Amino acid sequence: MTDWGTPLTDMRKAAPLVQCMTNYVSMNIMANVLLAAGASPAMVHAEEEAAEFAGITSALAINIGTFSGHWLRAMEASARVAGERGIPWVLDPVAVGATSFRNQGSTALLKLSPTIIKGNASEVIALAGIGAGISAKGKGADAVHGVEAAIEPAIELARQSGAVVVATGPVDFVTDGSIHYRITNGHALMPKVTALGCALGGIMGAFAASGTPLLQGTVSALAYYGLAGELAAEGAEGPGSFALRFVDALSQIDAEMLSERAQVTSA
Repeated sequence: MTDWGTPLTDMRKAAPLVQCMTNYVSMNIMANVLLAAGASPAMVHAEEEAAEFAGITSALAINIGTFSGHWLRAMEASARVAGERGIPWVLDPVAVGATSFRNQGSTALLKLSPTIIKGNASEVIALAGIGAGISAKGKGADAVHGVEAAIEPAIELARQSGAVVVATGPVDFVTDGSIHYRITNGHALMPKVTALGCALGGIMGAFAASGTPLLQGTVSALAYYGLAGELAAEGAEGPGSFALRFVDALSQIDAEMLSERAQVTSA
């Protein structure tokens, strides 16, 4: 059985600097989540410096949740630098399919070869369609499809892009185009806290920068994040107390606990 705990140890030893070009809603929670996990966040998105900063980071996480024209230009420039220097970067195409601007921006970023693509089922389906030249419509940041519907699009998107593709949901699906996994760790309260899903992109970037093989690290990151949700739910009275307990849980999970409690199966 694969050891899903070692990537967490590797990530904490590396203490990677993760540049987070994320939306206004998620900045605070993403920074706190990365700190609790053992990484170092940098919320750098200004067009005047983002690309320069990308050259000194361990990983780059791009989330288009509240982007605009100048953000997109900064994201493209930063992703280009990351690609040139072999720095892993994560694309979270929030609400792709909802508007032509999001579709155009996601297309431009997809052409820059993200290392990991993460989205809910509807976002993965939309992005796969756009990548294949098919018009797609979504419903904002909410998924309107189940993860099962995103499996074939995710596999095809991974093959087309060369990225590890993650379709998130009650059961997460991860593929590199040939090897696939399902992860069932998690809790129903997680979607009730805004930006927890966005913050996951930063965690994936941190694991990708640890030196662990990419697919293994991505799966481990998902199991780790989901397990934190399970631990946080123990004794939580609702979404507010859950959010506080979630950040604590991220810092309390160690490699042994993750190896024992990771719920991962080959798909």
